[in-house]
Amino acid sequence: MRIVVKIGTSTLAYPTGRLNIRLTETLVKVLSDLKNAGHEIILVSSGAIAVGFGKLLLPSRPTEMSVKQACAAVGQCELMYTYDRLFTVYNHTVAQILLTGADMETPDRRQNFQNTLTRLLEMGALPIINENDTVSTDEITSIGDNDTLAAIVSHCIHADLLVLLSDIDGLYTANPHTHPEAQLVPLVEEITPEILALADGAGSALGTGGMSTKLRAAKLVTADGADMVIANGSHPELLYDIAEGKPAGTRFAGHKEG
Repeated sequence: MRIVVKIGTSTLAYPTGRLNIRLTETLVKVLSDLKNAGHEIILVSSGAIAVGFGKLLLPSRPTEMSVKQACAAVGQCELMYTYDRLFTVYNHTVAQILLTGADMETPDRRQNFQNTLTRLLEMGALPIINENDTVSTDEITSIGDNDTLAAIVSHCIHADLLVLLSDIDGLYTANPHTHPEAQLVPLVEEITPEILALADGAGSALGTGGMSTKLRAAKLVTADGADMVIANGSHPELLYDIAEGKPAGTRFAGHKEG
Protein backbone atom coordinates (compact mmCIF):
# COMPACT_ATOMS: atom_id res chain seq x y z
CA MET A 1 0.00 0.00 0.00
CA ARG A 2 0.91 3.64 -0.35
CA ILE A 3 0.65 5.00 3.19
CA VAL A 4 0.91 8.61 4.37
CA VAL A 5 1.73 8.92 8.08
CA LYS A 6 1.40 12.25 9.86
CA ILE A 7 3.07 12.75 13.24
CA GLY A 8 2.05 15.69 15.42
CA THR A 9 4.25 18.10 17.33
CA SER A 10 2.87 17.10 20.72
CA THR A 11 3.82 13.49 19.98
CA LEU A 12 7.31 14.17 18.62
CA ALA A 13 8.43 16.72 21.18
CA TYR A 14 8.24 17.20 24.92
CA PRO A 15 6.64 20.41 26.28
CA THR A 16 10.23 21.69 26.64
CA GLY A 17 10.56 21.64 22.85
CA ARG A 18 13.16 18.90 23.05
CA LEU A 19 12.67 15.84 20.84
CA ASN A 20 11.17 12.72 22.38
CA ILE A 21 14.09 10.49 21.36
CA ARG A 22 12.62 7.14 22.42
CA LEU A 23 9.37 7.74 20.54
CA THR A 24 11.09 9.10 17.44
CA GLU A 25 13.43 6.11 17.29
CA THR A 26 10.48 3.70 17.63
CA LEU A 27 8.53 5.52 14.91
CA VAL A 28 11.48 5.33 12.51
CA LYS A 29 11.99 1.63 13.25
CA VAL A 30 8.33 0.79 12.58
CA LEU A 31 8.17 2.89 9.38
CA SER A 32 11.39 1.26 8.15
CA ASP A 33 9.93 -2.18 8.83
CA LEU A 34 6.72 -1.35 6.96
CA LYS A 35 8.82 -0.11 4.06
CA ASN A 36 10.83 -3.34 4.14
CA ALA A 37 7.51 -5.21 3.89
CA GLY A 38 6.85 -3.51 0.56
CA HIS A 39 4.71 -0.52 1.52
CA GLU A 40 5.45 2.95 0.15
CA ILE A 41 5.76 5.35 3.07
CA ILE A 42 5.42 9.14 3.09
CA LEU A 43 5.94 10.92 6.41
CA VAL A 44 4.33 14.29 7.12
CA SER A 45 6.19 15.55 10.15
CA SER A 46 5.32 18.49 12.36
CA GLY A 47 7.67 19.77 15.02
CA ALA A 48 10.03 22.27 13.37
CA ILE A 49 8.98 25.28 15.47
CA ALA A 50 8.81 23.31 18.72
CA VAL A 51 12.19 21.63 18.22
CA GLY A 52 13.65 24.97 17.13
CA PHE A 53 12.62 26.82 20.27
CA GLY A 54 13.96 23.91 22.30
CA LYS A 55 17.32 24.00 20.56
CA LEU A 56 17.49 27.79 20.87
CA LEU A 57 16.80 27.38 24.61
CA LEU A 58 13.78 29.67 24.56
CA PRO A 59 11.56 29.36 27.66
CA SER A 60 8.35 28.59 25.72
CA ARG A 61 6.84 28.36 22.25
CA PRO A 62 7.14 31.84 20.69
CA THR A 63 4.16 33.93 19.64
CA GLU A 64 5.97 36.57 17.54
CA MET A 65 5.91 35.56 13.86
CA SER A 66 9.56 36.34 13.06
CA VAL A 67 10.70 34.31 16.08
CA LYS A 68 8.48 31.41 14.98
CA GLN A 69 10.07 31.57 11.53
CA ALA A 70 13.56 31.57 13.03
CA CYS A 71 12.67 28.60 15.25
CA ALA A 72 11.27 26.74 12.23
CA ALA A 73 14.49 27.29 10.31
CA VAL A 74 16.59 25.89 13.17
CA GLY A 75 14.14 23.11 14.05
CA GLN A 76 13.72 21.84 10.48
CA CYS A 77 17.49 21.25 10.29
CA GLU A 78 17.42 19.38 13.58
CA LEU A 79 14.41 17.27 12.54
CA MET A 80 15.87 16.26 9.18
CA TYR A 81 19.28 15.54 10.69
CA THR A 82 17.61 13.24 13.21
CA TYR A 83 15.41 11.49 10.64
CA ASP A 84 18.31 11.07 8.21
CA ARG A 85 20.54 9.60 10.90
CA LEU A 86 17.88 7.21 12.23
CA PHE A 87 16.55 5.99 8.87
CA THR A 88 20.10 5.44 7.62
CA VAL A 89 20.54 2.82 10.35
CA TYR A 90 17.84 0.77 8.57
CA ASN A 91 19.26 1.50 5.09
CA HIS A 92 16.55 3.90 4.00
CA THR A 93 17.16 7.21 2.22
CA VAL A 94 15.02 10.20 3.20
CA ALA A 95 14.10 13.27 1.15
CA GLN A 96 12.83 16.62 2.41
CA ILE A 97 9.94 18.52 0.80
CA LEU A 98 8.71 21.82 2.27
CA LEU A 99 5.39 23.14 0.96
CA THR A 100 3.23 26.24 1.14
CA GLY A 101 -0.43 26.79 0.34
CA ALA A 102 0.57 28.50 -2.90
CA ASP A 103 2.41 25.35 -3.99
CA MET A 104 -0.83 23.41 -3.71
CA GLU A 105 -3.06 26.06 -5.29
CA THR A 106 -0.86 26.84 -8.31
CA PRO A 107 -1.41 24.11 -10.94
CA ASP A 108 2.17 24.06 -12.28
CA ARG A 109 3.73 23.95 -8.83
CA ARG A 110 1.28 21.31 -7.65
CA GLN A 111 2.12 19.17 -10.69
CA ASN A 112 5.85 19.61 -10.03
CA PHE A 113 5.29 18.44 -6.45
CA GLN A 114 3.37 15.38 -7.63
CA ASN A 115 6.06 14.55 -10.19
CA THR A 116 8.85 14.84 -7.62
CA LEU A 117 7.00 12.82 -5.01
CA THR A 118 6.15 10.07 -7.51
CA ARG A 119 9.76 9.88 -8.70
CA LEU A 120 11.09 9.73 -5.13
CA LEU A 121 8.81 6.78 -4.36
CA GLU A 122 9.88 5.04 -7.58
CA MET A 123 13.51 5.48 -6.53
CA GLY A 124 12.84 3.95 -3.13
CA ALA A 125 13.26 7.12 -1.07
CA LEU A 126 11.11 7.99 1.95
CA PRO A 127 9.79 11.55 1.51
CA ILE A 128 9.43 13.65 4.65
CA ILE A 129 7.07 16.60 4.18
CA ASN A 130 6.34 19.66 6.30
CA GLU A 131 4.82 23.05 5.72
CA ASN A 132 7.46 25.67 4.96
CA ASP A 133 6.96 27.55 8.23
CA THR A 134 9.74 30.04 7.51
CA VAL A 135 7.67 31.62 4.71
CA SER A 136 4.07 30.45 5.30
CA THR A 137 2.77 33.26 7.46
CA ASP A 138 -0.71 34.16 6.23
CA GLU A 139 -3.86 32.54 4.90
CA ILE A 140 -2.63 32.95 1.31
CA THR A 141 0.61 31.01 1.71
CA SER A 142 -0.24 28.95 4.77
CA ILE A 143 -1.88 25.53 4.70
CA GLY A 144 -2.45 26.04 8.41
CA ASP A 145 -1.98 22.62 9.96
CA ASN A 146 -0.36 19.32 9.07
CA ASP A 147 -3.59 17.31 9.27
CA THR A 148 -4.78 19.29 6.26
CA LEU A 149 -1.35 19.06 4.62
CA ALA A 150 -1.33 15.27 5.06
CA ALA A 151 -4.79 15.02 3.48
CA ILE A 152 -3.69 17.15 0.52
CA VAL A 153 -0.57 15.01 0.08
CA SER A 154 -2.70 11.84 0.24
CA HIS A 155 -5.03 13.27 -2.39
CA CYS A 156 -2.17 14.34 -4.70
CA ILE A 157 -0.32 11.04 -4.54
CA HIS A 158 -3.44 8.77 -4.56
CA ALA A 159 -2.55 7.17 -1.23
CA ASP A 160 -4.36 4.05 -0.05
CA LEU A 161 -4.25 5.04 3.61
CA LEU A 162 -3.64 8.13 5.75
CA VAL A 163 -2.72 7.70 9.40
CA LEU A 164 -2.82 10.71 11.73
CA LEU A 165 -0.72 9.97 14.81
CA SER A 166 -1.89 12.32 17.54
CA ASP A 167 -1.93 12.68 21.33
CA ILE A 168 -5.39 11.11 21.53
CA ASP A 169 -6.53 7.53 20.89
CA GLY A 170 -9.09 8.51 18.25
CA LEU A 171 -12.52 10.10 17.91
CA TYR A 172 -14.65 9.95 21.06
CA THR A 173 -18.35 10.42 21.69
CA ALA A 174 -17.35 13.39 23.90
CA ASN A 175 -14.15 15.09 25.04
CA PRO A 176 -12.45 12.35 27.11
CA HIS A 177 -10.52 14.95 29.09
CA THR A 178 -13.73 16.42 30.50
CA HIS A 179 -16.15 13.48 30.12
CA PRO A 180 -14.79 10.26 31.69
CA GLU A 181 -17.73 8.33 30.28
CA ALA A 182 -16.73 9.17 26.68
CA GLN A 183 -16.44 6.16 24.37
CA LEU A 184 -13.97 5.65 21.53
CA VAL A 185 -15.62 5.43 18.11
CA PRO A 186 -13.78 2.54 16.36
CA LEU A 187 -15.26 2.95 12.87
CA VAL A 188 -16.86 5.83 11.00
CA GLU A 189 -18.61 4.73 7.80
CA GLU A 190 -19.82 8.20 6.89
CA ILE A 191 -18.90 11.67 8.13
CA THR A 192 -22.31 12.99 9.11
CA PRO A 193 -23.18 16.28 10.82
CA GLU A 194 -23.41 14.27 14.05
CA ILE A 195 -19.83 13.06 13.61
CA LEU A 196 -18.61 16.58 12.82
CA ALA A 197 -20.30 17.80 16.00
CA LEU A 198 -17.99 15.55 18.05
CA ALA A 199 -14.96 17.74 17.23
CA ASP A 200 -13.90 19.67 20.29
CA GLY A 201 -11.55 22.64 20.18
CA ALA A 202 -7.80 22.84 19.54
CA GLY A 203 -4.95 20.50 20.32
CA SER A 204 -2.18 20.71 22.88
CA ALA A 205 -0.12 23.76 23.81
CA LEU A 206 2.58 22.72 21.32
CA GLY A 207 0.43 21.76 18.34
CA THR A 208 -1.88 23.69 16.02
CA GLY A 209 -4.42 21.00 15.12
CA GLY A 210 -7.50 19.65 16.83
CA MET A 211 -10.19 17.10 16.12
CA SER A 212 -11.98 19.45 13.71
CA THR A 213 -8.92 19.59 11.41
CA LYS A 214 -8.72 15.79 11.53
CA LEU A 215 -12.36 15.41 10.53
CA ARG A 216 -11.86 17.84 7.64
CA ALA A 217 -8.88 15.74 6.56
CA ALA A 218 -11.03 12.60 6.79
CA LYS A 219 -13.69 14.13 4.51
CA LEU A 220 -11.11 14.84 1.81
CA VAL A 221 -9.30 11.50 2.04
CA THR A 222 -12.33 9.20 2.28
CA ALA A 223 -13.96 10.93 -0.72
CA ASP A 224 -10.96 9.69 -2.72
CA GLY A 225 -11.67 6.14 -1.65
CA ALA A 226 -8.83 5.90 0.85
CA ASP A 227 -9.17 5.02 4.53
CA MET A 228 -7.99 7.35 7.27
CA VAL A 229 -7.10 6.37 10.82
CA ILE A 230 -6.60 8.55 13.90
CA ALA A 231 -4.41 6.76 16.45
CA ASN A 232 -2.25 7.53 19.46
CA GLY A 233 1.26 8.47 18.37
CA SER A 234 2.65 7.37 21.72
CA HIS A 235 2.41 3.81 20.37
CA PRO A 236 3.93 3.75 16.85
CA GLU A 237 3.65 -0.06 16.89
CA LEU A 238 -0.07 0.44 16.21
CA LEU A 239 0.96 1.13 12.60
CA TYR A 240 1.41 -2.62 12.09
CA ASP A 241 -2.22 -3.32 12.99
CA ILE A 242 -3.45 -0.31 11.05
CA ALA A 243 -1.64 -1.38 7.88
CA GLU A 244 -3.23 -4.83 8.21
CA GLY A 245 -6.70 -3.34 8.65
CA LYS A 246 -7.01 -4.46 12.27
CA PRO A 247 -8.91 -2.34 14.83
CA ALA A 248 -6.80 0.52 16.19
CA GLY A 249 -7.86 4.06 16.98
CA THR A 250 -10.69 5.38 14.80
CA ARG A 251 -10.88 4.27 11.17
CA PHE A 252 -12.78 6.36 8.63
CA ALA A 253 -13.87 4.15 5.74
CA GLY A 254 -13.03 5.38 2.26
CA HIS A 255 -15.73 5.63 -0.39
CA LYS A 256 -15.56 7.06 -3.86
CA GLU A 257 -18.14 9.81 -4.30
CA GLY A 258 -20.13 10.07 -7.49
